[in-house]
Amino acid sequence: MPGQSPSQTVGPFFHDCLIHGRENILTTPQTEGLHIVVQGQVLDGDGSPVPDAMVEIWQADANGFFNHSEDPNQGQADANFRGFGRAPTGDDGRFTFHTVKPGIIPGEQTPYINVCVFARGMLIHAVTRLYFAGEAGNASDDVLNSVPAARRETLIATPEDSPGFPTYCFNIHLQGEQETVFFDF
Repeated sequence: MPGQSPSQTVGPFFHDCLIHGRENILTTPQTEGLHIVVQGQVLDGDGSPVPDAMVEIWQADANGFFNHSEDPNQGQADANFRGFGRAPTGDDGRFTFHTVKPGIIPGEQTPYINVCVFARGMLIHAVTRLYFAGEAGNASDDVLNSVPAARRETLIATPEDSPGFPTYCFNIHLQGEQETVFFDF
């Protein structure tokens, strides 16, 4: 019929169009700070893995500075740290990043990593934060404490036993009873 257009869906195009090479590795051997691995799964409302999502992170370096022109302290940022990465999820919904534990950003209370999730059927990406278990500053972080106490655990990455670099697990639940807290920007 003239005047009608076909229906459209979002994705799954992330793997083919937005991820090129090893974008999940934000460090070099020269990068300052504690090198860590952040890994987890993207899960749907039933707890099933989402195999074709993309997770994006951006964060400060080990000293709390962003290597970005908008950061007033950019000249102090570690030139050997990218601060931005993307990772696809595999068939099991898993993603992995090789990064550094971020320092505390000037004016903030505790280290965190910004996280953005893109997935099939989501017209708008989901934005959240990853905080680290056991950080003293978590108790006074304004953003973390704006989340109801019963839901805060969805933003906390927990240490895992792993050979090599210290590893943190951060699972992202897109819906359901354990839904990760997402922020409206």
